[in-house]
Amino acid sequence: MTRSSWRTPALVLGCGSAILTLSLGIRHGFGLYLQPMSMDHGWGREVFGLAMAVQNLTWGLSQPFTGMLADRYGAGRVLLAGGILYALGLLCMAYAPTPMAFILGAGLMIGLGMSGTAFNIVYGALGRAYPAEKRSLVLGVGSAAGSLGQFALLPLTLALIVWQGWFTALVVMSAIAMLMVPLSLGVADQGYSSGPASHGHSLTEALREALGERGFWLLAVGYFTCGFQIVFIGTHFPAFLLDQGLTAKDGTIALALIGLFNIFGSYASGWLGGRFPKTYLLSILYAIRGAAIVLLFAFPLTPASVYVFASVFGLTWLGTVPLTNGVVAGMFGVKHLAMLSGVVFLSHQMGSFFGGWLGGYLYDATGSYRIVWIIAVGLSVVSALVNLPIDERPVARQAKAA
Repeated sequence: MTRSSWRTPALVLGCGSAILTLSLGIRHGFGLYLQPMSMDHGWGREVFGLAMAVQNLTWGLSQPFTGMLADRYGAGRVLLAGGILYALGLLCMAYAPTPMAFILGAGLMIGLGMSGTAFNIVYGALGRAYPAEKRSLVLGVGSAAGSLGQFALLPLTLALIVWQGWFTALVVMSAIAMLMVPLSLGVADQGYSSGPASHGHSLTEALREALGERGFWLLAVGYFTCGFQIVFIGTHFPAFLLDQGLTAKDGTIALALIGLFNIFGSYASGWLGGRFPKTYLLSILYAIRGAAIVLLFAFPLTPASVYVFASVFGLTWLGTVPLTNGVVAGMFGVKHLAMLSGVVFLSHQMGSFFGGWLGGYLYDATGSYRIVWIIAVGLSVVSALVNLPIDERPVARQAKAA
């Protein structure tokens, strides 16, 4: 048996999905810490929102480079380093005595940890492990795993905060994050040297080719909306509901419902992406998001209306991820998939930065999240339109190779 022969595609999928479950599940619970930590430290919501914004911007800026390393040297090493940074960042977040230390842990360290443990790194390994006809479905399974973490770890996070306080909750989550280290061993592919991705053009040629395609830029524009909406809702939605007279339990149930329904939505997006144009599906998802926000404010805000909104929005939550990565893989191949997906993901994280920071800034400035909700709807309209003209067929070089 060779050094890596035991790492079957099924094992890569299983370990990669487990890492996404932990990485994204822990992250989606950060909104539950906003109010208790801000009150105990005496900080405004802008400090927490800025830390989440820095986290997502760091994640986005570093993603092309961690993707490049994963493509070149294999995903396992990057996942291992990312898991360690993630766990240390949670501890720094817990022990932070000042806003600057909090931003360092919650923003910079966890942002780097997320960059090494999230979709692009795992998807690069999966893209090399599975043939093209199975790729969209497999990416959908991975995306659903991230939603499973949100559904499973959110109630645990709330229970720990209520039972032992936010400090203990962060320490426990740090220990859970360390589980990603042994799991990374099962996703340790050989980078360029593995599978059908071993031949083809260089990294520089791949980047030049992608940046010269209009569809690549339009995909990035649409992805901005996804990041903005996800981080704004994930960070500020529980506090928004408290401001409207609802309870922390309602906020937790809403986020858990988003995670639950996203399990089905992500899997369905992957399945449908193998049968219908992915760009059209992306336009539909963004349109549904905008409509869901409009309807949330069209009716009185009650626990029932919030749960319906969360369920509908959950169907679209991470469904954009397998479709977007599937378009990139289809157009440019899988050799540099993690790096190219990371470049597109940078736009997603720029949106995440503004969703996290602008939510806190405008709330502190106006006492309301109303303006941010309006921006979120407008971005949905833009993204629904810009994805329609994208040609997801292989570029000329890829078509000739095929």
